[in-house]
Amino acid sequence: MRQQDRLGLILERLNRESSVTVENLAVQLEVSQASVRRDLQLLESQQLLSRTHGGAVASGVLYELPMRYRGGHRQDAKRAIAKCAVQLLGPKVTSVGLNGGSTTTEVARVLASRTGLRVVTNALNIASELAVRSSIELVVCGGSARAESYELVGPLAEMTLTHINIDVAIIGVDGVNVVAGLTTHDAVEAQTNRCLLSAAERVIVVADSSKIGHRGFARISEIGVVSDLVTDSDADEADVAELERAGLKVHRAQS
Repeated sequence: MRQQDRLGLILERLNRESSVTVENLAVQLEVSQASVRRDLQLLESQQLLSRTHGGAVASGVLYELPMRYRGGHRQDAKRAIAKCAVQLLGPKVTSVGLNGGSTTTEVARVLASRTGLRVVTNALNIASELAVRSSIELVVCGGSARAESYELVGPLAEMTLTHINIDVAIIGVDGVNVVAGLTTHDAVEAQTNRCLLSAAERVIVVADSSKIGHRGFARISEIGVVSDLVTDSDADEADVAELERAGLKVHRAQS
C-alpha cells in the first residue's frame, strides 16, 4: 500500500473513532509499527492529528479529509462509478461540467478519451490533467482555491458559471439524503456547486456508497434537480429504495 493511501485510511479511522493505536494500525495496514510511527509523525507535522504514547488522537474534528488523502479510498468503486456515469452521456452531449472531488477526478480521466467535448471545471487537479488533452476543450473557472478539495470557489467562480450553459453537470457530493438533498462540508463550495447545477440542462451525481443516506453541513440543492445518481454495489438497499421513491434514478456500478 502506498504511503498516501495509508495516510488517508489513518485519517478516516480517526474521523470515525477519534483515536488510533500504532499496534492496531500496523495490523490493519499490514506494515511495520515503525512505518506507522513515521506516518503519524508526518500527519502531526501537518497538524492533522496529535500523537500520543502508542498512537494518536484527532486534532480537533476531522469533518473532511484533505483531497490529497482521499484518492486511494474506495478507488475501485470510484473508477466503476466514473465509467458508469460517462456511459449515461449520449452522443449529442458536447459539454460537461465537473466539480472537484476524487470521484469526479475519475470521471475526468474517463472523459479524457472522448473527442469533441468541452469540459468546464472549477477543480485545479482536474484542469491540470485535462489541459494536456488536445481532444478536450477546457474551460476553468476563476475563484479562491480551497485546499481541501482543490476547487476554485466564491464570487469569481460563480460569475463564470452564471454566464455559460452546459449539457450535463456531473458532480460529486459529501452526502445524498432524501430530506437534506445534496450536501457538502463547506458553505462557499455549496454555493459554487449550486451555480454549476443551474448552468446544466441535466445533472448526474456520482457518490460512493459511504455518501448515500448521509448529509454534510451545507446544502447544495434538493434531489429533485438530479436526473441520475451513480453509486456502487455496496450502497444500502433501504437508502437506495428511499431515493428511488423520491424519483431519483439510481445506478449501482459493479467494481
